[in-house]
Amino acid sequence: MCRVVDLQQAVLAKNDACAHTLREDLAARGTALVNLLSSPGSGKTALLERDLTLARSRGIPVAALTADLATENDAVRLARSGVPVKQVLTDGLCHLEAEMLGGHLHGWLPADTRLLFIENVGNLVCPASYDLGETLRIVLASVTEGEDKPLKYPTAFGLAHLVVVTKMDIAEAVSFDEKEFRANVERINPGVEVVLTSARGGEGDGLLLDRALAARDGAPVHIPVMTRKSHHVHDAEDGQPCDEGHTHEAGHTHEATHPHNAEHAHAGEHTHAHRGPGGHAHTADPDTVASSRS
Repeated sequence: MCRVVDLQQAVLAKNDACAHTLREDLAARGTALVNLLSSPGSGKTALLERDLTLARSRGIPVAALTADLATENDAVRLARSGVPVKQVLTDGLCHLEAEMLGGHLHGWLPADTRLLFIENVGNLVCPASYDLGETLRIVLASVTEGEDKPLKYPTAFGLAHLVVVTKMDIAEAVSFDEKEFRANVERINPGVEVVLTSARGGEGDGLLLDRALAARDGAPVHIPVMTRKSHHVHDAEDGQPCDEGHTHEAGHTHEATHPHNAEHAHAGEHTHAHRGPGGHAHTADPDTVASSRS
């Protein structure tokens, strides 16, 4: 048990060091990263597509990177917005990590990007423990998932800067209890804002974009009570520096290196082995998705 805990702490410490580096690099170029977490089928792709389309119509330089275990479906959908989109296939890994993300952004992210939206792998367990260098972390839950999800997934909801409810157009049909949901969120993350949206009905259009722009421009961001100690700046416990590919244009050519052979515990919830060399990267445009290895 001690070895599992020690390994978990070392992996998270390494990730936090990389996240800190990535956050500084992005800030230096004027880019804010927005990390979107949700269960599969929550509607985050539909909501994000609408906001990316709105950003393009307003002339706001944005980009999106979406991660999945398989398929390029989400990248193809998001590319319809006309903004730069990249698909990362994680080869079975159930979350993104800061080092991996930095490698995929290097050489791809347009220099003038103001907002970078990350659509994390769809689940509320694995991604919750990993800081990606985000300015804003948004957790989404659909009305079909039930009012108790904040209690079942306290790490995901407890570390959120903003909670978004999706598919409000069918809330009445599925007997969604908004008051109970809000109360459960408040128990886990006191003071966090909860907003209601519907990609189909238009409720909350532009909300993600507006909140992200405000955070990027220095508006106060909610500080979760549960914010873990590892979110603070510190060196990796294994003594290894972060060596992901930097996102700024400073001539860095580092390749992402990731300890994929190490078994890895997620916030004490479960352990699994990493696979693959950081996942495949796929860059999407509105007409095609071109594939290449990272």
